[in-house]
Amino acid sequence: MKNLKIASIPGDGIGKEVVPAAIDVLKAVSDVHGGLQFDFTEFPYSCEYYLEHGDMMGEDGIDRLKEFDSIFLGAVGNVKLVPDHISLWGLLIKLRREFEQVINIRPAKMLSGVQSNLLNPKDFDLMVVRENSEGEYSSVGGRIFRDEDEIAIQNSIFSRKGTERAMRFAFELAAKRRGHVTSATKSNGIYHSMPFWDEIFKEVSKDYPSIQTDSQHIDALAAFFVTHPEKFDIIVASNLFGDVLTDIGAAIMGSVGIAPAANINVNGKYPSMFEPVHGSAPDIIGKGIANPIGQVWTAKMMLDHHGEEEIGSLLLDVVESITHDQIMTPDLGGKHSTIEVTDEIIKRLKEQV
Repeated sequence: MKNLKIASIPGDGIGKEVVPAAIDVLKAVSDVHGGLQFDFTEFPYSCEYYLEHGDMMGEDGIDRLKEFDSIFLGAVGNVKLVPDHISLWGLLIKLRREFEQVINIRPAKMLSGVQSNLLNPKDFDLMVVRENSEGEYSSVGGRIFRDEDEIAIQNSIFSRKGTERAMRFAFELAAKRRGHVTSATKSNGIYHSMPFWDEIFKEVSKDYPSIQTDSQHIDALAAFFVTHPEKFDIIVASNLFGDVLTDIGAAIMGSVGIAPAANINVNGKYPSMFEPVHGSAPDIIGKGIANPIGQVWTAKMMLDHHGEEEIGSLLLDVVESITHDQIMTPDLGGKHSTIEVTDEIIKRLKEQV
């Protein structure tokens, strides 16, 4: 019997609606699997927690969370209560950095029955591997002077170790898929970091002779995500470039509400964290229509991470069966509630026994 200790952080907004829904689905997965059990512990870390305690997760948050096998996060952010730079750097980014979650993975594929925003999506199935610890999201920089003389400086940090690590992860992933890696660059405009990125990509590619490669400038690559997404398998990108590309990936799928993500610790020292892309969605809080698929698909990625690929694939197949049958929330053009979609996923999972 495998027992996974999972720290659940619903967080803000619809996170409090979709995380419990996905946990119910994972409990059903456990019923179906038989040899897999989950031990969930919920933590109240959120913007409301910040207002009460003056900290997004408390001084002992890292020490408490590091004891778990994985972290299952819903959403972070409520700009009406706490500025984004405080909420994100105090919880989401803090967890990524403290737990050395150096790789971010975000898949994008057509789900049967879901209407893409593209006229002809051609059944694309791609995955972005995003360097998650440095790059353009470095905290190095500062502000000086005032008024019209004020200057803000933001430094991008690209280490050989971090860059190569992300690229090797991408190549290893491509070897399990369709054997192609695209590098997102901008060496025709960014003078130092992107030529450095390109050089390391060429070096790493020599260790994977069976993997096909190409390199695309980020502006053209963003356009190709819209015009020819079916041509891509694995895309490896810097922190900023990967962030932008994956939002495009969510958009062409049909809704950001179905997009999953994983923040991976590759050295095994700390837990990895799994979170959907959609955020706290303040416009639909409490309406009962938040799409649970993004969180459920994220749960599938957590299962994969723990070596349960077979049951993870079954879960995604079940999700795709309900979208095929048009059992969907309003963001996908459906008429069903969060609970109705969740209950149907659970019902179909249990029918697999």
